[in-house]
Amino acid sequence: MAEKVAKLGVSREKDFMYYVKDGGVWKVQRKQPGVPKGRPEKVADGGFEMDTNYIYFVDRDGDVARAKRAVGGQKRKKTARAAKRKPSRKPAKKTAKAKGGKKKAAKTKVKAKGKAAKGKKRR
Repeated sequence: MAEKVAKLGVSREKDFMYYVKDGGVWKVQRKQPGVPKGRPEKVADGGFEMDTNYIYFVDRDGDVARAKRAVGGQKRKKTARAAKRKPSRKPAKKTAKAKGGKKKAAKTKVKAKGKAAKGKKRR
């Protein structure tokens, strides 16, 4: 699926991430907890023009390769069930004001009863 663009033979190091930018291969230290962000460093110049319809990467051999970019994702078949189904409209939800108003009135009555009961002394 991928075709080689430039044979560079870049040797990889374990703690670095390699990427292709502006026709060259760059490396940057991988993110690790407690370690400050690393600075990118140019490893090799490929000397090729990049096309926006392709994704460029460094393959196993350390060469630059490219693969066709998947634009817009993969198309899927529509099922018979989904084609027949009509979009259903849900009823509008009540606002928070309408819901909260009734509850607040009930709470104030309970508080009033509680205060009145505390005021009386038992015998």
